[in-house]
Amino acid sequence: MKKTFLMVAALLCGFLGCEDNSSDARQRRQQELILSEGTSRVGMPAIKNFRERKILKEIIELRDQGGLATYTYLFSEMTGKLSFLGETIGYGIPAATQFTNPEKPIYNSGVSTIPQADPNGLFSPSSAEGTWVLMLDRKGGKTVPVYIEPRIIVSPFRLE
Repeated sequence: MKKTFLMVAALLCGFLGCEDNSSDARQRRQQELILSEGTSRVGMPAIKNFRERKILKEIIELRDQGGLATYTYLFSEMTGKLSFLGETIGYGIPAATQFTNPEKPIYNSGVSTIPQADPNGLFSPSSAEGTWVLMLDRKGGKTVPVYIEPRIIVSPFRLE
């Protein structure tokens, strides 16, 4: 009986909409009104050339080139100098990058999300300091993934 009542109440809230009178909900509504007023008064920027969008598109396409040879350097925050680490393929990938969507929707009296595991069954953090690079092994001639914690710079040409 109790479960049936809760299900009916959840369905009615879903169809009719339950008003949330919490302070967070009131603040969200007020913030939306303020932003709406600001947009009405100021408008949107008059973007005509989309230069930054074109630049980002070109960067993404260049990063996608097969066999892109790069050079990786460690940056020392104490000395402010670079140290050559080695030849690499492509650019570094932040350690928190996930192959799949990090969240999946759940449907229980509304839609919300919960964490979703990566294909390896592990849950990646939302942020991480490290970077993965494919480094050229000079002895074997193969590329191997190397995890690096310090700050790095990856360049398509040697830096002086």
